[in-house]
Amino acid sequence: MNNIKIVLASGNRHKYDEFADFFASLDSAGMSGERVELLSIEDFARTPVDIEESGSSYEENAAIKAQTCAKLFGLPVIADDSGLEVRALDWRPGIYSARAAPGGDRARILWLLDLMEEKDDRRACFRASCVIAFPNSQEGLRNYFSSEGVCWGNISCCPSGEEGFGYDPVFVPDGHQKSFAELGRAVKREISHRSIAMRGVALILPYVVKYSLVHCG
Repeated sequence: MNNIKIVLASGNRHKYDEFADFFASLDSAGMSGERVELLSIEDFARTPVDIEESGSSYEENAAIKAQTCAKLFGLPVIADDSGLEVRALDWRPGIYSARAAPGGDRARILWLLDLMEEKDDRRACFRASCVIAFPNSQEGLRNYFSSEGVCWGNISCCPSGEEGFGYDPVFVPDGHQKSFAELGRAVKREISHRSIAMRGVALILPYVVKYSLVHCG
C-alpha cells in the first residue's frame, strides 16, 4: 500500500473531521489502495491562507484554493467548495452560501428561514466539488482532478440538532426524517454531498499517486 500526504485547504475543523473520517473508513475497508495522511492547513500556520474565492462555480472555487495552497506548501492539496441550492429561491444561495448573510451559521440559517417563511416548496440540495491539485506539473498538463456530489432533500421550518455545521440543522435529506445536524457523522459520511464527491476522489487516488510521482517533483 502506498502512502500519500494530502493537505486539506480549510481551517474548518468540522470539515477536516469529515475528510479524516472518510479516508479512515476507506483505509479500514481496504477500498482505496492508498493510505492517506491528511494534513490540516493549520499545520502550516505561518503561511497565509486567506484566499479569495473568485470563481463562478464550485469547481472553480475549489480549484483556486487547491492550486494556491499546492504552490505554497509543495504538496498535493485537496479542497472543496459547496453550497445549498433552494428551488423556491431560484437555486440560491449556491456558491454564496457561506456569505449569504453577515454573521455566523446561526445568522445565515435565520436569513434562510425568513426567506422561506411563506414558501410551500421546500425542495433543496447540497452540492459539492472536491479538487486535488499538485504543486507543479509539466507544461500544458492539467494540474488538478475534480469530482462532484449532490444530496437532495428539503428545508425544514426550524433548526434542529447540534452536530454538523452550516445549514445542516435545517436540511433534511431524502429518506430521512431528521436534519443532517441530528443524523450524526456516521450517516452524513454515507449520504452527504461532500462524501459523494470524496468517493469520486477515492476512485482516482491510485492515479493521483501515479500522476504525482511522474509529473510532480
